[in-house]
Amino acid sequence: METISGYVEHIIFQNSENGYTVLNLMTASEEVTCVGMCKGLSQGENITAQGEYTEHPVYGRQFRLSGFQVTAPKDSVSMERYLASGAVKGVGAALAARIVKKFGDDTFRIIEEEPERLAEVKGISEGKAREIAVQMEEKKDLRDAMVYLQQYGISNALAVRIYETYRLELYSVLRENPYRLAEDISGVGFKMADELAAKIGIHTDSDYRIRSGILYTLSDAVGEGHCYLPVNTLVERAHILLGVAQENIRQQMDNLMMDKKLVIKGECVYAPSYYYAEMNCAVMLRELNVSMAEADNLPSQDEAVRKHLEKLAADLNMELDELQLQAVFQCIRNGIFILSGGPGTGKTTIINMIIRYFESCRLDILLAAPTGRAAKRMTEATGFEARTIHRMLELNSALSDEDSQKVRFERNEDNPLEADVIIIDEMSMVDIRLFQALLKAVIPGTRLILVGDVNQLPSVGPGQVLRDLIESEAFPMVKLQKIFRQAEKSDIIVNAHRINNGQQIALDNKSRDFFMLERNDVNVIYKHLILLIRDKLPGYVQAAPFDIQVLTPMRKGALGCETLNRILQEYLNPPDGRKKEHVAGDTVYREGDKVMQVRNNYQLEWEVVSRYGIPVDSGTGIFNGDMGRILAINEAASLLTVEYDEQKRVNYPFALLEELELSYAVTIHKSQGSEYPAVILPLLSGPKMLFNRNLLYTAVTRARNCVTILGSSGTVRGMIENVSENRRYTALNQRIREICAIAEKENL
Repeated sequence: METISGYVEHIIFQNSENGYTVLNLMTASEEVTCVGMCKGLSQGENITAQGEYTEHPVYGRQFRLSGFQVTAPKDSVSMERYLASGAVKGVGAALAARIVKKFGDDTFRIIEEEPERLAEVKGISEGKAREIAVQMEEKKDLRDAMVYLQQYGISNALAVRIYETYRLELYSVLRENPYRLAEDISGVGFKMADELAAKIGIHTDSDYRIRSGILYTLSDAVGEGHCYLPVNTLVERAHILLGVAQENIRQQMDNLMMDKKLVIKGECVYAPSYYYAEMNCAVMLRELNVSMAEADNLPSQDEAVRKHLEKLAADLNMELDELQLQAVFQCIRNGIFILSGGPGTGKTTIINMIIRYFESCRLDILLAAPTGRAAKRMTEATGFEARTIHRMLELNSALSDEDSQKVRFERNEDNPLEADVIIIDEMSMVDIRLFQALLKAVIPGTRLILVGDVNQLPSVGPGQVLRDLIESEAFPMVKLQKIFRQAEKSDIIVNAHRINNGQQIALDNKSRDFFMLERNDVNVIYKHLILLIRDKLPGYVQAAPFDIQVLTPMRKGALGCETLNRILQEYLNPPDGRKKEHVAGDTVYREGDKVMQVRNNYQLEWEVVSRYGIPVDSGTGIFNGDMGRILAINEAASLLTVEYDEQKRVNYPFALLEELELSYAVTIHKSQGSEYPAVILPLLSGPKMLFNRNLLYTAVTRARNCVTILGSSGTVRGMIENVSENRRYTALNQRIREICAIAEKENL
């Protein structure tokens, strides 16, 4: 670690959102190009910076900042340079020279203590003198705050955010309750606030600490997919986190409930937003679940509907069995209908018939799915445009994943969707917050048709909406189980159903689309992964190597996606003098790399560009699980360009690369809603809670033409037998039953 000092002669580039900066620093002996996070820094300021010199392949020698401190100018030359830099609005080089000529080395003291004297300088009125003093005071306050916070190990970028949140109140906040930072500032979690509190000297049994720890424990549970925690589970987890007596935790839970920061419903403890999300969904579902027999002037007689459907089926060369016909009937009759079934059971046929039926009745229809890939599949299967749910609801903005509760959709209760029928596919991927936003935009009288496979893994976000809707038994539903003749030709589909039913599958390699390569050496598995992706499978499934996907249960370990991505990148997209690359943390990003967005970013802007480079569409929002390819890396602008499905191009500032991961291999959970020409599953051994039937079923159903398992057949058989799943604490089904019971009493 080296230290250099000087003044900021020129800021070449600065990202206003995250503070990533490229600047020229004039030291006593030379001019140095510095790069790093410098939010709040202005030209002309004197700084002392810590970091190390690096050699950039294009831009040469640079000083990569790890931290810096702003120091006040000490002499008249430094003061004039600072004032002339533009740091103080309304003061240019000529005026700065006159001010310093008048007051010399005493300039800053005059501005701070006797600002009215600035009016003695030609060209400065009393009003302008006050403006200059106010600006200088604000910058001094920020500078003092940064120095104060740096002693506690807080980075400059975070110090600026803390100052912008609290201003001069920050000193009392830190002395009395530093845990407020975890509640008020995005990116500051309990652990960071707890470390800060320990340095400041806050006692471990402080009420503030216990309350913050309880809220953090609930927030952490939401990250695991839970909407609430049972009282005893919450107390036990908080006790392990905080190391304080359980009685103290229970007492503070009561206090948090009184402050409306917790909702306790029986033995369930919620963060308020998730309790009200479940309750609001239940209320809105009840309002939508009405009989539609007389609506829209549709035929109300079963026989008339049947004849209409039979004619449509004949025209479209479709064949519906009795259960499929029943599903279409239910869609016509009811405000809400749930269609569940595995692969090959005819969900797509029913959706197509539903669309054609309502289209023939001249009703407006909207199709949507949770992800871009799922929407694309829906479009290909139906011939009708399907969009992501976010796009259908006209996503406006949110600051970050941490601010997901502030997401704004233009379509809501005040501006509902203009449709008679809305069909949502891949409902197993929809979490409780997205479902709440969807329901707000649907008015009674609109048919809402929810389609999905309840045996898939639940959503990445909190909740298990589809499962809870089915378990509530409050809505019309058809569950498809019969595999149709055409689907029976696919061993992928047949084996998926056998896995789901707990039946062992043939691993004898007599299949055309389902293979088991018994390999017990990790290095041999690496070798065959590369061979399959690069040489064997592309021709077999008529797809590019880029489209063949490795799926793994784990992130860590020899066969986890982190290790596999490093190995696969080396062989599938090796270093090349023509390909630019950028190193961020432990990851090398290279042009041509396959990458995935790993958190929701509601503000990332994308655009679709024509072949002539003209933008033809644009919007905001890239979401957890979206996959794309690196098109370009621009070191001068510190930008990396990724192209996602539907030719959406996104420019990532280097400071946002933590949101991108290589995706030659991804976890099975991240693959939800996607379909690939071929899937390769490296399976040797792993934790029992991960290596279960549900996970294997989801992985197998991601493949369209070919599944290849590399590893141990014993592990595969063990996964089929293992029915253990990570239980999710959700209660949407109970909330629905409560609302239905209340409605029935009111109708009596």
